Amino acid sequence: MALPAILSVDDDPNVSRAIVRDLRRRYGESYRIVRAQSGADALDALKDMKLRGDPVAVLLADYRMPGMSGIEFLEEAMDLHPAAKRVLLTAYADTNAAIDAINVVDLDHYLLKPWDPPEEKLYPVLDAMLEAWATSGDRPVTEIRVVGHRWSARSSEVREFLARNQCPYRWYMSDEPEGQRLLEAAGADGMRLPVVVTSDGQALVEPTDSELADRVGLSTTPCADFYDIVVIGGGPAGLGAAVYGASEGLRTVLIERTATGGQAGQSSRIENYLGFPDGLSGGQLADRARRQAAKFGAEIVTTRDVVALEVNGSARTVRFADGAALDAHTVILATGVSYRQLPVPGIDDFTGRGVYYGSAVTEAARCADEDVYIVGGANSAGQAAVYLARSARSVTIVVRARSLDASMSHYLIQQIGRNPRIGVRVCSEVIGVEGDDHLSRITVRDNVTGNAETVDAQWLFLFIGAAPRTDWLDGVVVRDEHGYVLSGPDLVVEGRRPHGWDLDRPPQHLETSVPGVFAAGDVRADSAKRVASAVGEGAMAVMLVHRYLARQ
Repeated sequence: MALPAILSVDDDPNVSRAIVRDLRRRYGESYRIVRAQSGADALDALKDMKLRGDPVAVLLADYRMPGMSGIEFLEEAMDLHPAAKRVLLTAYADTNAAIDAINVVDLDHYLLKPWDPPEEKLYPVLDAMLEAWATSGDRPVTEIRVVGHRWSARSSEVREFLARNQCPYRWYMSDEPEGQRLLEAAGADGMRLPVVVTSDGQALVEPTDSELADRVGLSTTPCADFYDIVVIGGGPAGLGAAVYGASEGLRTVLIERTATGGQAGQSSRIENYLGFPDGLSGGQLADRARRQAAKFGAEIVTTRDVVALEVNGSARTVRFADGAALDAHTVILATGVSYRQLPVPGIDDFTGRGVYYGSAVTEAARCADEDVYIVGGANSAGQAAVYLARSARSVTIVVRARSLDASMSHYLIQQIGRNPRIGVRVCSEVIGVEGDDHLSRITVRDNVTGNAETVDAQWLFLFIGAAPRTDWLDGVVVRDEHGYVLSGPDLVVEGRRPHGWDLDRPPQHLETSVPGVFAAGDVRADSAKRVASAVGEGAMAVMLVHRYLARQ
C-alpha cells in the first residue's frame, strides 16, 4: 500500500530543495515526499496518484510561480484531491494575497519564507494538519475503479464481467464528483464510457473484455499448444472436469468466453447443493472450484471464443475467433446454455438499461426501494426473487404457467410464499416495454382474460428458457432438433451407430458422435439441468477420457 504523499511545488530550486529536505527529515518514514518545480508538473503527478488510488495528505505551493501561481495550482489540485490539506508558501510582502486565498481555495494555512527553524515554524503546523487529515477518512483505493453512466449497457457489462471474475471494484457514476475527478485524471472527456482504472493506475477507455482481462491479471492465452484435455466452458460441468482432470495428472486447460461459473455462477443463493446446508452463492461456488482446479495445475483461460472443432487424425483441434488454434487428445464440451431473448419489440434497446439477463446479483444494490419484475419460473428466477426482495420495495414474478410447481424447487416456492414482498403473476407474460434512455414501463398481459396492464418498472430481470451454444458444432457433432448435443446410447438408433463412427466399440455414455469428444452438463441432451448433476458429469467425463486414452 502506497504511503500518503506530501507534495511540494516551488519554481525556485534552492527553496524547493530546502523544503523537501526538511520534510524528509521529519516525515520521510511515514510519508512519501514528492517534489515538483512547476504547477503543471505537480498536477501531472497528482493525476497519476489519483489513478493509482494513492492518498495525498498535504499540498505545499509557492505563491509566486511563472505560468501558474500557487493559488491557481491549489484551485485545480483540490478538484483532484479534495481531502488534501493546502498550504501556501509566501514572502512577507504577499501575506495579504495569502489571506485572500483562504476564500478562493479554502486554504488551511500559509507559511512565511523562510520558515527557519522548522521545529518552531514548520513542523508544528504540519503535525496538526496531518493529524486532522488522518481522521478525515481519505484512504487509498487499491481495487479497480469503474466510471460509467448509470444506464449504460456497456458499463453494466463491465461491472458484471469484473464481479463474475471475482475482481473487486468500486463503481462511480460519471456525474458524481469522484467520478468526474477520475475522468479528469485519466484525461477522458466523459463521452466515451466506461473508463476503467486498474489498481496500478492504468486508465482503460471503453475496454473490451479481452483488454480488461489482460490488465486485471486473468489468463487469456494457453501456455502450451497441446493438451490431454481441452474443456470448453467454465460452468459447473467444465469446472468439475478441470478439477478431476488436473488432479489425475492430465494436462488440462479450460476455455471460457466470459467468466467461470456459467449460469450457476450468477445465482444469488444455491441451497440444495450437497455439503452446504446453509447454502452458498453461485459466485462462491465458482470461485472455490476455480481455485481448486488451479491448485491441481489446470489452466483457466478467459475471454476466448471457440468457433470451430476439427478432427485431425488422433488430435482434436479447437479454433478460436481470432484464428488461433489448440490441439488435444480429447475435448469436453461443457458450454452450458444461455437465457433466451424475450420476444418483445424494442427490448434490445433496453438491455443493460433496465433489462438484464441473469445479472440480479450485480444490479441488486441499485434496486433498493424499487419495484422489480422478474420473468421466468425456474430456480434461477426464484433465487433472484428471494435475493432482490431483501432490499427492493416489491418483486413480481411473471410466469406463463399456472403455477411454479412444475419448474421450481419446492424449497424456493415455500420461501417465495412466505415473503410478503414477492408476488407471482401466473398465466401472464410481458408483451411491451417503454422508456427513453432507460426502461420506464412494461406491459403485462393476463393470458386467461386477455387484459393488458402497463405498469411503472425500471428493473426487469429475465430468466426464461435455455438455448445451447452449439451452432459452431454444426456438421461436426450430432445434435438434436433443439441444438443439444447427443451422446452415448442416444446416438445409437435401431442398432446403428452415428454416421462417420468407425470404431469397433459403441460411443461411451457421455461421448459424442466424434470419438474423444465428450459432452457434460446442460449442453447435453436430456441432462438434469442441475448444478450437482453437471459437476458429476464433468467428473464422469474425465473417467471416460481415461478409458479413451487407454485404448489409443
